[in-house]
Amino acid sequence: MAMPAPARLAVLRHAKSAWPEDVPDHDRPLGHRGRRDAPAAGRWLHAAGCVPDLVICSTASRTRETWDLVAPELGTRPTVILDPRVYEATATGLLDVLREVPEERRTVLLIGHQPGVQDLVLSLAGDGGDDHALARADEKFPTSAVAVLLLRSPWAELAAGTTALTDFAVPRGSSRKGSP
Repeated sequence: MAMPAPARLAVLRHAKSAWPEDVPDHDRPLGHRGRRDAPAAGRWLHAAGCVPDLVICSTASRTRETWDLVAPELGTRPTVILDPRVYEATATGLLDVLREVPEERRTVLLIGHQPGVQDLVLSLAGDGGDDHALARADEKFPTSAVAVLLLRSPWAELAAGTTALTDFAVPRGSSRKGSP
């Protein structure tokens, strides 16, 4: 009997948001650049073979809008959970959410916010990953950034150092008129 492929976690920081006056932080929408970059993140995930079978997304408007623009680029319809715990979560809070992922899930996409997403990635990344990707994720985790981690333990046992960071990208959409 063949062993299943190791599970993967893709961590996506929401795309660039707008800052309209008198709009609560939770309700801020994506800005023009965010609407341009989010589909590029979806295309990157698809091209990297990192298509999720489960998406865990913050309930904030900008994360939900990011998902709505990523989703059509993936060519599949994964299960989506809008989890209010992801909004304003620390790395520890995000880890608690991820430990609840059912073991049969092989690729999970978490869409969240700074500084929680960066802190989570840096905490989880152990030895054996891509050192260049780790250095880039440590230096800056901009909007639309995607980190991909390979799990070395079951979801329920996810802890600091139990993954290998295999990829880090900051997909950007084209700013040319008429481009996606």
